[in-house]
Amino acid sequence: MSSLSFKPRPRGGRWPVVLGWLGVLLLVISVALMGAAGPAYRLEWLSLGSSFTLLRQGSHLALGAGVLGLLTFMVAGLCRRWRPALVGMVVILAVAATIALPAQMMHMARTAPPIHDITTDMTDPPAFEALADERQAAPNAVAYPGEPFARQQRIAYPRLAPLTLDQPLARVMAAVEATVDARDWHVAEVTSHRLEATATTRWFGFEDDIVVRLTETPSGVQVDMRSASRIGRSDLGTNAARIQTFLEDVAQRLRE
Repeated sequence: MSSLSFKPRPRGGRWPVVLGWLGVLLLVISVALMGAAGPAYRLEWLSLGSSFTLLRQGSHLALGAGVLGLLTFMVAGLCRRWRPALVGMVVILAVAATIALPAQMMHMARTAPPIHDITTDMTDPPAFEALADERQAAPNAVAYPGEPFARQQRIAYPRLAPLTLDQPLARVMAAVEATVDARDWHVAEVTSHRLEATATTRWFGFEDDIVVRLTETPSGVQVDMRSASRIGRSDLGTNAARIQTFLEDVAQRLRE
């Protein structure tokens, strides 16, 4: 006499597994689209607008993957299917990490002023000399845009100011050069009292030009800085943050 054994059907059937794998698939596609947006623009395969469209599409797919991950986690949890539930949780966490940078960019686009040329001296901003030709060929202007930008900068970045150091001029310039080298900026020109360089972002390859000017005053050496994007109406706060951290690092280097 033979006996038949039947394998019980898992609770919830195939749905927890199907939802989980759909979430994984959408996540992979979204990461591929978002990751390709920057290199595609940098290699001149896509225009800037098309690259941003690719980034938005990837973000939307990532949100869809997050919804599927949440559904997977909930359905699998109710059915006590712990492996699919784990897959759903992993998808949710991966989506959160994936959209963190685009979400931050969108937040800055809403809050940062629509300016792209920032300086610590809005009355007499450091001028680009060695980089004038490169900036002339770019969409944004070589000369400082003047009071319209200055007014918005005062409101958005009121703490941005020159740095005054009670140190010899040569020592301050050495600290400036060392700080630039640590950031891998491309130096265009260095003199005893000024430095011009270009910073290139890793993802999209945006080029921002920097000029640092040293002036001897009765209080010490005054360090002024200007950072200006070559393209784009708004820099999303990048130039102000660059100036602030650079001056802080120069001061810290001289304290060591």
